[in-house]
Amino acid sequence: LRGFYDDGQEIEPIQRGIYDIIGLVAQRHGVSLPRAEFSPATFDDGYNELIAVDRAFGGEIYDLVKQIPAFLRLISGQKSDDLFRDLRKTEQSGIGANSYGIRIDNPNEDKFRSHWHQEFMYQPQSIDGIVFWTPLLPIAEDLGPVIILPGSHKDGLCIYAKATTYASKSGAYQIGIHEEERVVENYQPTAPLTEPGDLLLMDFLTIHGSGINRSHRSRWSVQSRFFNYR
Repeated sequence: LRGFYDDGQEIEPIQRGIYDIIGLVAQRHGVSLPRAEFSPATFDDGYNELIAVDRAFGGEIYDLVKQIPAFLRLISGQKSDDLFRDLRKTEQSGIGANSYGIRIDNPNEDKFRSHWHQEFMYQPQSIDGIVFWTPLLPIAEDLGPVIILPGSHKDGLCIYAKATTYASKSGAYQIGIHEEERVVENYQPTAPLTEPGDLLLMDFLTIHGSGINRSHRSRWSVQSRFFNYR
């Protein structure tokens, strides 16, 4: 859905919050970051320089940005709620307590890249759910747009295996689709190029994964997940 969110009223306040938090984390750790004044186009100015000093600073920022009030207003906004309930023909929607955040996919950092998966495996509130995904910066090819396998939700929940293909990863990243290559080859992938304010919707059973970021800037995107209480 192109321009579902208002760029100036809904997206820019999140970008400004991120800009301020980057500065505060730098200040907290005594790192000097010469930065330009805030601009929506360069809201993450200084972030990559900061994590080059210490990658752990990026983890702090990742935890802090999901607490920005403008972000919480966006994901729980009335029009998003209305859209989900209309699509699922239900009067009672929910948002999982640990089901929302702002992803930061850093350049050439594949350790935390989301491989092929279905959302229900990690968000099992209800199998009847939808992922809401929107970027905070224009997504070009080199940033690695999210890759989606349209129609894959119709074939149901995949079989999963742990510590096989992705044994070298940590935590939930060790879980992958059993015989992933055989499953994935049944579908034609698409990787939409999107702008801030655009909204991608994916069924909880749609197979998707993160693209590979080969640019010189981190990819910032908002995710939330609505589920059907019924």
